[in-house]
Amino acid sequence: MKKDLYDSKIYDDLNITSMLDLAWTLLVVFIISITAAVQGIKVNLPKASSAPALEKPTTKAITIHSSGQIYLDAYPVTLTELESMLRGYKAADPNLPVIIKGDEQIYYQKVVDILDLLQKLEISQLGLVTQKVVK
Repeated sequence: MKKDLYDSKIYDDLNITSMLDLAWTLLVVFIISITAAVQGIKVNLPKASSAPALEKPTTKAITIHSSGQIYLDAYPVTLTELESMLRGYKAADPNLPVIIKGDEQIYYQKVVDILDLLQKLEISQLGLVTQKVVK
């Protein structure tokens, strides 16, 4: 019986496909484990009281709808009603914080009118709410 020419040939290269698969798998495992470990140092956090807070939050939200309607928290108001209500809240809490949420379609003049009103009432703790841009 005669051997085939291909059967007797000596291979001079190594098949490293399985070794590369193992190396990539180990690399992915190490990347995931290092990423999970780097996120922070474990500390024992203090416990907060489970009792509900007796004090209500004092921040007032002024919302300007796209139609131009002004809301104080969830109640529709006019500019003069807004002034009188904010004056009362300011008398109760001199450090009254206020946030303004305005629809992107409103005229800028509405926001300026409310900012002028807040300056007139000497409300200095002011925040403008925007939407976070997703990258």
